[in-house]
Amino acid sequence: MPCFESSSLRRCKGELMANYSITSLYSGSKGNSVFIETEKARILIDAGKSSRALCSALNAIGKNIDDIDAIFITHEHADHVSALEVLLKKHRIPVHIVGISARKLIEKGLFSKGDLICSHPPIFEEQIGDMRISSFSTPHDSEYSVGYRIELDDACIGYATDIGYITPEIRENLLGCESVVLECNHDLEMLMNGPYPYDLKLRIRSNRGHLSNSACAELSSELFLNGTKNILLAHLSEENNDPSLAFDEVWSAIGDDSANLRVASQYEPTKLI
Repeated sequence: MPCFESSSLRRCKGELMANYSITSLYSGSKGNSVFIETEKARILIDAGKSSRALCSALNAIGKNIDDIDAIFITHEHADHVSALEVLLKKHRIPVHIVGISARKLIEKGLFSKGDLICSHPPIFEEQIGDMRISSFSTPHDSEYSVGYRIELDDACIGYATDIGYITPEIRENLLGCESVVLECNHDLEMLMNGPYPYDLKLRIRSNRGHLSNSACAELSSELFLNGTKNILLAHLSEENNDPSLAFDEVWSAIGDDSANLRVASQYEPTKLI
C-alpha cells in the first residue's frame, strides 16, 4: 500500500534513493527558490523572498549559502529575484540569467558593479560540476522567461514554473526527466469565483499567465507514462488554490501508486527526493 503523509502531501512505496536531491526552499507568490544538489554541484533555481529568508531555509536543511556554486534565474519578477540585491553584496555567487531579464534588473538597480552576473541568450547551456544545465523558453508575462533541463550522468531533472500553457518546447524538455518541478498554480473555478479583479483573473488564465491544476494534471500523466518518477507541484496560489485540491487532481490523473508526488510549501522547505 502507498503511504500518505498529510503534512507533506506525499505518496510513496518506500524510501526513495537517488544520486541527487531536490528541495523547494519555498514556493508561491511570496517567493520561490529550489535547491538542487549532486555529488559535485549545488545550485539554486531562483532566489525570491529575502536574503535572510533564503539563507534560513538553506540552514533548515543543513546547507549554507556559501556552498552554492551558482544561481539560475527563470525570469525577473520579484518573487523569483528579490533576495539577490542583498545576497550578492555578501556572497560571491555567479548568477546565470537571460540577458533581456538581466537588463531589466540592472535598470531597477538590483545588480551592482562587481556582481558575478552571467548574461546569456535565451537558449543557453552551462556545465556546473556534474550538471549540464540548459534553458528553454516558457510563455509568461515577463521580459523573458525560461525553464531548465538538468542532465546528469544517469538521470535528468526538469523545471518549469510560471507558464501560461504547455508549449511543444516545454513538453519536449520535460519528457523523459526522472524528476520534474512543475507549476500547479490555480484551480480555475476558485480563480474565477475569487476576489481578484476580473482583468487579473484573465491575465492569470491567459497563455502568458500561470498553469492551472487541470493543465498540470494532464501533463503530469503524460510525464509519468514516459518515465518520470517524481513530481513536485510548485507555485500554488494562496488565494486561488488549495494544496489538497491540487494534489488530488494530479494524483487522479497519474493513476499510479508508485508515483512520488509532493506539493511545495509556501513557507518551509519541501524535499522531493
